Amino acid sequence: MDIDSLILGFDRALRTIVGQPQTTGRNNPATDANPSDLSEAEANISAGLMRVNHSGEVCAQALYQGQALTARNKKIKAALEHAADEENDHLEWCEQRVRELGSHTSYLNPLLYAGSFALGAASGLVGDRWSLGFLAETERQVGRHLDSHLQQIPGHDDQSRAVLIQMQEDEARHATTAVEHGAVELPEPIRQAMTLSAKVMTTLTRII
Repeated sequence: MDIDSLILGFDRALRTIVGQPQTTGRNNPATDANPSDLSEAEANISAGLMRVNHSGEVCAQALYQGQALTARNKKIKAALEHAADEENDHLEWCEQRVRELGSHTSYLNPLLYAGSFALGAASGLVGDRWSLGFLAETERQVGRHLDSHLQQIPGHDDQSRAVLIQMQEDEARHATTAVEHGAVELPEPIRQAMTLSAKVMTTLTRII
C-alpha cells in the first residue's frame, strides 16, 4: 500500500460523503422515465426509500474502497475498482432523486461509511476470497432490499422505479463477478449478522 493509494482513497471518501463522486458518465435512468406527479405523502414514501438506497450505496462504496485498498490480486483489485465506479453512478442517481423529491440524504452517512470501509479493509486483509465473499453477500442482500423497495414505491413513481431497476441489474452483475473471481460462501452466522446490521441501517436512514 503506497501513499498515492492512500491519497486517492481519501479523495474517494470525501467525494462519496459530500456527494461529488466520480461516475462512469452513464445516463441517469430517471431521465427517460415519465415525470412523476406525486402527492406529498407519496413523495415522502419515495424519498425515504431513496434515502435508504443512497445510504446503502455509501456503504457499498466504502466496502469496495476498503477491499480494493487491501486486495492482493491485481485482477481482483481492478474488478473491485470497476464495481466501485458503477456504485458511484448509483450514489449520484439516488441523491438526485432524493433532492428532486424535496428531501435530504441521511445524516448518518459519515458513520456508515467509516464502518463499512473498516469492514472492507479487514476482509481484504483476511484474504481476497473472503473479501469477495463479503462483497457477493452484500450485493445479494442489496438485491433483496431493492426487490422490497420496488414493491413499496408508489405505482406511478416511474423515475424512482427506473433507477432501482438499473441498480438491481448492476448489483446482480457485481455479485456474479465476485463469485467468478473465487468468492467463498460466508458462514450462516456472518450472513445473519449482516442481515441484522442492514435492517438497523435501513430503519434509521429512512427517517434520519
